[in-house]
Amino acid sequence: MTWNKGFYRPTDAPATSDAQAVPHNRPLVKTKYFAQLIALSALWGASFMLIRIASPLLGPNVMAALRIGLATVTLAVLMRVMRHRWPLKHWRELILLGLLSVALPFSLFAWAALQLPAGYSALLNTTAVVFGIFCAAWLKEDTLTVRKLVGCVCGFAGVALIVGLGPVEPSPQVILAALACTAASACYGISTPLMKRALSRMQPLEIAAGIHAVSLVMLLPGAAWSWPQAQFTPGALAAVVVMGVVTSGLAYWMHIRIMVHVSPVAAMSPTFMIPVFGVTWGHLFLGEQLSTGIYYGGALVLLASALVTGFNPWQKWLDAVDAKP
Repeated sequence: MTWNKGFYRPTDAPATSDAQAVPHNRPLVKTKYFAQLIALSALWGASFMLIRIASPLLGPNVMAALRIGLATVTLAVLMRVMRHRWPLKHWRELILLGLLSVALPFSLFAWAALQLPAGYSALLNTTAVVFGIFCAAWLKEDTLTVRKLVGCVCGFAGVALIVGLGPVEPSPQVILAALACTAASACYGISTPLMKRALSRMQPLEIAAGIHAVSLVMLLPGAAWSWPQAQFTPGALAAVVVMGVVTSGLAYWMHIRIMVHVSPVAAMSPTFMIPVFGVTWGHLFLGEQLSTGIYYGGALVLLASALVTGFNPWQKWLDAVDAKP
């Protein structure tokens, strides 16, 4: 990576025309990338609904392995079609990224779900942005500002309104589950700026395929242990296929492509919006109850995303006004 007049620029042409300069001290996000981040949130929000369909039947270990396995196959096919080579010389980096961004968070959240209500897991997941802000600032991949911290507070409050948290007995198991969720969120937060750095050495598709491949190897032992108890129904398998091909494989590649153009913290903004879509899809397709908190919480989440990403839809108009004599 190189630095030029205050701009961060990946040295590798990750490809393609994706490598454009991003202001390091003014991390504004263009409208098209903000819209793509919202689209990613919609896809990943659907995962909550699909997990509720597949996990009770397949079990968390088998479901995770099948999902990551299908994502690996999907990305491997794309690698073949687009004539990319596997980044084998970066295998140590891929193992670390796979552990932090896929294998460990999946396992921790799956275990925590046995003890902790889904609403609390969704809320604790938003702390990933906080970890990401401090980690990115420490690695000098982004700047730490009051605006971003205020955005985190708004996002935390918005998600709390959306999921409608109820009272929970603070038993040792619940406390451990909450710590597991927090640890998983920390993994997400730490892995994002590291992935941003990896873009200076590998292309987005190579990173996505590599981390899913190594994560699959990590998840196979747990899946093999739980395989006899899994119930392979058509509905569960269909849900896993959608998660593996679309919400893991293609969506993850899309996320890393967007990361080329935005700061690591901005790339994590879907964390705030995922619960909005998760609750909405559950209402539309599973008949789950929708509370009024979705409207107020959704507004706070959008505000949080704008604050964290620096997105301002009126920026071009304001710049044009300022430019007039």
